[in-house]
Amino acid sequence: MEPQLPNGWTLERRVLPQHTDHAGVMWHGAYLAWLEEARVEALAAAGLAYSDLSARGLELPVVSLAIDYRQALLHGDRVRLHSAVLPRQGVKLPWRSRFIAPSGAVAAEARVELVLVDLSAGPDRRRLLRRLPEDLGAAIERLQRGPATKEREQG
Repeated sequence: MEPQLPNGWTLERRVLPQHTDHAGVMWHGAYLAWLEEARVEALAAAGLAYSDLSARGLELPVVSLAIDYRQALLHGDRVRLHSAVLPRQGVKLPWRSRFIAPSGAVAAEARVELVLVDLSAGPDRRRLLRRLPEDLGAAIERLQRGPATKEREQG
């Protein structure tokens, strides 16, 4: 299996003590935090800060999540997290991510699906949005093309 996803975005991190269990193995909850960080950073790199969406009352909650663990990540390991945005499936925005161990092997693979929700009328009046706002749609298109394409557009 190819470690890097086509048109993927990369986040590099080191497994720190707070990411591990008592045996020095990366705790499963840390994977979730890194997945979210990778999505937020990729969106920012594509030109849209998640905080800007939130300020407008828009959120991208996770509605589906699966992680397949293949190899333990250990305290001190430098990890690359490759993520790619796949084409929309109805209202769902699917992401695929791979955690790459220092050896280059895929340590874990994650599938995450998000939806766009409008909370601007208050949390008790949330609304699922089927159409993406123009800026989010453009950012998702840039994410699907990958960082190399964005750099060529700017160059």
